[in-house]
Amino acid sequence: MGEQLEDLVKTYLTIRVEREKIAREYEARDSVLKEDMSQIEAVMLSTCNEINAESIKTGSGTVIKSTKETYVCSDWTNFKDFVLENQALELLSQRLHQSNFKEFINNRKEEGLPPGINTFREVVITVKKPTER
Repeated sequence: MGEQLEDLVKTYLTIRVEREKIAREYEARDSVLKEDMSQIEAVMLSTCNEINAESIKTGSGTVIKSTKETYVCSDWTNFKDFVLENQALELLSQRLHQSNFKEFINNRKEEGLPPGINTFREVVITVKKPTER
């Protein structure tokens, strides 16, 4: 059993290293392609601006100029107060902060889970490389 497990751990770590290598190679190649696309997008935007067009149809496809708007919060304390005062929970994403929620539940075990919350547990294996001494 011990030797078989040793081989499994060695193989597992080899596969993990190979996956990390492939991921790094992909990211490096993808970043080059993203940069190429970004430069082409800049030329297409410039063309739209020069001829004052919101879209340009070509034989290969249509270029559409649009505005992307993103909102960011620089003061969570004040914004949280605003959300609560205005009962505007729809302004927030609907997901739980896992570690904060786990701590909250651990401090209130006798109360059980809040309404609408389910727990999913799965047993997982973690493999760590041996520490170098």
